[in-house]
Amino acid sequence: MTTPSAMATASGVDHRSLRSLRRWNLGLTVLHAAQAVVVLVLASDFAITVTTSLPTGPPGTPPEAPEAFFDVPIGGAIAVFLALAALDHGLTATVLRDRYETGLRAGINRFRWVEYSVSATLMVVLIAFYTGITGFSAVIGIAGANVGMILFGWLQEAANPPGRAATTMKAFWFGCVAGAAPWVAIGYNILSAETVPGFVYGIFASLFVLFSSFAVNQWLQYREVGPWRSYAFGERAYLVLSLVAKSALAWQIFAGSLAG
Repeated sequence: MTTPSAMATASGVDHRSLRSLRRWNLGLTVLHAAQAVVVLVLASDFAITVTTSLPTGPPGTPPEAPEAFFDVPIGGAIAVFLALAALDHGLTATVLRDRYETGLRAGINRFRWVEYSVSATLMVVLIAFYTGITGFSAVIGIAGANVGMILFGWLQEAANPPGRAATTMKAFWFGCVAGAAPWVAIGYNILSAETVPGFVYGIFASLFVLFSSFAVNQWLQYREVGPWRSYAFGERAYLVLSLVAKSALAWQIFAGSLAG
């Protein structure tokens, strides 16, 4: 078996870039944690109820009317979303720094995908809530599709180690298919509703762009477009997106909770 030390090092990953990335991670830890605290302080008691609707007879029998299952406090959920990002950056800058940097040299950041699989899934579920998708079974399906998308991102990195003879994008495109499913459901609900405030369309479009920016970054990284030829540059771009995109996602959803 090839040991990590015998493997090629990802482009751009050197002592200087690793020191810079550590500073970024420390800074993002503070900024995300501070935002989580602010959200908790400002949060109202607004919550969305997840419902269940179970079969009452043989196949084809109309299901029972939806019943309340549990409530999700939106302010608390957004604070958890931001806290997960803070935890990820904090751990990779401190106690897990050696493993994080070893992974970067090998062209992979497993911690990123673990955190995204939870935080990004939480956020897309909240977006679905805002468009009326609150059935427990539907929520499970949306969450599962989003987790699958994130894990395909992990597989994309694992399948393309430094020094590879060729780059495969199969995992990336498979992830795009899985990740599209929640947005099709969300978009359908928005377009099919009889009355939707105009600003909802703007929020949907902006959230979709912000969510997609992470996939665009990976595509640029593995197509080695311009500065993305450096794996370290792509990692830094993920950190920038972690601050800008995650903050924008969180505050737009939070603003909706205050309006609610």
